[in-house]
Amino acid sequence: MAEPWIPDVLGAPFEQRTLPLGDDAEGQVVATLVRRLPGWGQRMLGPLRDVDVLYVHGWSDYFFQAELAQSWNDLGARFYALDLRKYGRSLRDGQTPGYVDSLDAYDADIAAALDAIGHDGEPRSRRLVLLGHSTGGLTLTLWAARHPGVAAALILNSPWLELQTGALARQAIAPLLRAHARVAPLSAPPAIELSTYARAQREIGSLPTAEGRERWRPAEAFAILPGWLNAVLAGHQRIAAGVDVGCPALVLLSARSTPPFRWVDELTSSDSVLTVDDIARAATRIGSVVTIARIDRAIHDVFLSWPEPRAEAYGVMRAWATATLRAPRSAGLRSRRASA
Repeated sequence: MAEPWIPDVLGAPFEQRTLPLGDDAEGQVVATLVRRLPGWGQRMLGPLRDVDVLYVHGWSDYFFQAELAQSWNDLGARFYALDLRKYGRSLRDGQTPGYVDSLDAYDADIAAALDAIGHDGEPRSRRLVLLGHSTGGLTLTLWAARHPGVAAALILNSPWLELQTGALARQAIAPLLRAHARVAPLSAPPAIELSTYARAQREIGSLPTAEGRERWRPAEAFAILPGWLNAVLAGHQRIAAGVDVGCPALVLLSARSTPPFRWVDELTSSDSVLTVDDIARAATRIGSVVTIARIDRAIHDVFLSWPEPRAEAYGVMRAWATATLRAPRSAGLRSRRASA
């Protein structure tokens, strides 16, 4: 049974709720749901007052973007964020941070969150929007494709839909990685330099500064273990084959990528994690109604960019969500049936 809502580390009006998920080889497994609810006037008058948003973070990350929650509350929507098992608020002592050997394992986390929100499979008067960043975007894309008709819309913030080295390299690497993951899924990973992205966020001033949370979001990122990377590549292969998320989708990306191997100023105004052109191409394979928005000078998390591109990203998301979700539900249902 889920625990009661309690005050969250972000402070009022944020609250959190622990969602027990049973045990695995490393002990008790939980997810954590964070919420921020709109005020009375927003609930009554907001254009999206019948919408619930569920956000899922990326790799080596957790939810801390208070401005993102506020932007949805301003539209009247209820905002929820999920710290997945072994991430952020859900990480317990003795656990391997972020580790799963299949992205399908997160079905239990998402199901527990939807049950706590009230989307438990029964017909609901409220609509669900899924919002995912990076690996969270990949996870939610695959989940939506396996659960058609549950979400009214999918919004992806720089989703990790393809390996940085491209499809040909992924196809070459995948069999070797799969064999390695079977034999030694938790073996020591290669040394990979990932701190330039954290430095870019520090330069912009968008990193969380609260003491005691460095373990939740280390500058060098979590260790990339063979079993976990194999799970991600399996997800990439599903995307490459084509999926259908069953709802309109918006994909937000930077206009360009910059290699992260050495520090240059361009890292503060481009994506240093993903190859955005490859992600844009992969995004065309996730459904029949996909809008791709390229944000000039955005970084990997477009909502942590400099003020101007960040404002543009919020403006695009709000305009798209309002236009998409204001449409009559009967029309949306007909559209989904027609594209089936």
